[in-house]
Amino acid sequence: MKALKLALAPVLALVLFSSCTSVRVLSDYDKEASFNTYKTYAFYKTGIDKAQISDLDKKRILKAIDAEMSSRGFVKSATPDILVSIFTKEKERVDIYNNYWGGGFGWGWNPYYFGNGFNRSNVSTSTEGSLYIDLIDAKNKELVWQGRGIGTLNNTSNIEKKEQRIKEFVSQILEAYPPELASK
Repeated sequence: MKALKLALAPVLALVLFSSCTSVRVLSDYDKEASFNTYKTYAFYKTGIDKAQISDLDKKRILKAIDAEMSSRGFVKSATPDILVSIFTKEKERVDIYNNYWGGGFGWGWNPYYFGNGFNRSNVSTSTEGSLYIDLIDAKNKELVWQGRGIGTLNNTSNIEKKEQRIKEFVSQILEAYPPELASK
């Protein structure tokens, strides 16, 4: 029994940690937009300036968007087809884990329960953030696509890990663009 518990502990830890690091992605778009006509882009400074994150993180996000857009064949231009804007939201996430280790022996219902178990609760908090990437038609200034990634940046002082996490966020959000390709 003890060996089984010890064997399951690493699997449980892996599931727990992998669920904390994933990025949940949602996207929405204008069905009337002709996404195949968009070939050039520029950043929408007015929108980006309103994002409530550090200037360093803004720079990291914009660099990741640049790399992702370039890899998709888009060209940065002074007269763009689409404007790229970002904004962020964050909220405190509270997770409560209740563990009960009962007395007695065996699995399931136990007629020989001795009542010598213990109940242990663990509470953890983390900041969960949302990164929105908006694509705006440059001619009519209308939003045509929005992607949102929800997850944590895993508050770390390791800059390389932070940059990698931001690249992961941006890449997974932009996987849903353009909508015609994402739905196939």
